[in-house]
Amino acid sequence: MSLWPVYTGSSEPHDGIDALPSPPPWRAFDGGPPLPPAGDTDDEAGVPGRAHRARTYQPTPETVQLVNAALYLRRPLLVTGPPGSGKSSLPYAVARELRLGRVLRWNVTSRTALTDGLYRYDPLSRLYAAGRTGEEGPGARERSGDTAVEDHLRLGPLGTALLPYDRPRVLLIDEIDKSDLDLPNDLLHILEEGQYEIPELVRAARSHPLAEVMVADSEDRVPVRHGEVRCRAFPFVVLTSNGEREFPPAFLRRCVRLELRRPLREQLEDIVRAHLGELDERDHALVDTFLRRGSAGELATDQLLNAIYLTRTSGLETASREELAKALMPYLGRAPETWETDGV
Repeated sequence: MSLWPVYTGSSEPHDGIDALPSPPPWRAFDGGPPLPPAGDTDDEAGVPGRAHRARTYQPTPETVQLVNAALYLRRPLLVTGPPGSGKSSLPYAVARELRLGRVLRWNVTSRTALTDGLYRYDPLSRLYAAGRTGEEGPGARERSGDTAVEDHLRLGPLGTALLPYDRPRVLLIDEIDKSDLDLPNDLLHILEEGQYEIPELVRAARSHPLAEVMVADSEDRVPVRHGEVRCRAFPFVVLTSNGEREFPPAFLRRCVRLELRRPLREQLEDIVRAHLGELDERDHALVDTFLRRGSAGELATDQLLNAIYLTRTSGLETASREELAKALMPYLGRAPETWETDGV
């Protein structure tokens, strides 16, 4: 029996997420009270680059299948693949089609810690505010007008995604392979349990059990009770990796894994058509060049799109087009062979 696809890859927005069946018993969450929907998608919020990529994303049948598996199982989707294969565009396409609101994005570096994704607390700004108010005594320690703990605390992308929304938020954790060795293991408990605590608010809970905390992607504030956050609808989490490192088995076991491969000719032409319309003879020649060079080194699809766009808009002669393609389609990550060996 095949599962009815919630995500179809059609790019046409619909409410298929409402047909998502109940989660497995071991992935059911009961956070609350429920929060209203997260607001407009990037497409409606006036971010043209992301909106265009979301509309034109061309998923493979395997991508559609594994996105739905992650949605059904309430598991993160670990996406690996070469640069320019669409890893970061996928969550925007899913959010747009399923009307899941703005995508929360967490860009990972070697210095990123788990708390960076959960929340940020600025004790110095609170101390400065307390000094201006001149309050004294034990009551000022946890709450004193402008020095309330929550006024100096903001949830991060991961922390916001785990709020008790009725519909899942979409979270992109980009380039997880660039993280410190401990981060994937640190994520295990959070993604397994779907909840976390904010120690600063836990300590303040005796005198101030309800805090209004700012979220990551807007100026809105949400209620957090007793310093505890627990999700209601598990977010659709996409973790991207360029394959630069191995991950712990325990981490991989808790993810649905998708490997994006270099697109073949038909898929490349579909991608160009989605972005720039029908191809002409010059476009097909550039696709040939891209495929030929891609067999010898690493290239990204957006290099091909850039080359076709410029040759269409600048009216260059044939020789200039070839030189332009050479400049815009260099190999990624290693020194290229000579252009002449590519037969251009």
